[in-house]
Formats: sequence, structure tokens, C-alpha cells
Amino acid sequence: MSDNKKAKDLRGMKDAELKERMDELAAENMKLRFQKATMQLNNTARVGQVRREIARIKTILAERG
Repeated sequence: MSDNKKAKDLRGMKDAELKERMDELAAENMKLRFQKATMQLNNTARVGQVRREIARIKTILAERG
């Protein structure tokens, strides 16, 4: 859960860092979705955490945009 960042922490990052983080989260999201589909996912709450963090990053990038 230490990977979950607050909006305040994300706002301190540069655009390139945010885009890189979003790519990492997208890959993790896909992996989690496959685990969920094959019933191998232990922490189901992580799916929501990843989606929310992606949304935070997209919001910050749109505000700067």
C-alpha cells in the first residue's frame, strides 16, 4: 500500500514522471485484472487503488494541460 500516492505528492512530480508512473500503473492494472479473472487475486482492494491513482494523475495532467 506504500505505492499509493496522495494528490499532493503527485503534484510535486514533473509531467514526464507522472506519465511514466501512469504507464507503470496501467501495466499493474492489467496484471491485476488478469489475476482477478483467473481467481488468483488476493488483494481485491488494490484494483480500486490503482484505478484511483491513475485518475488522480490524469486529473493533474489535465489541470496543467
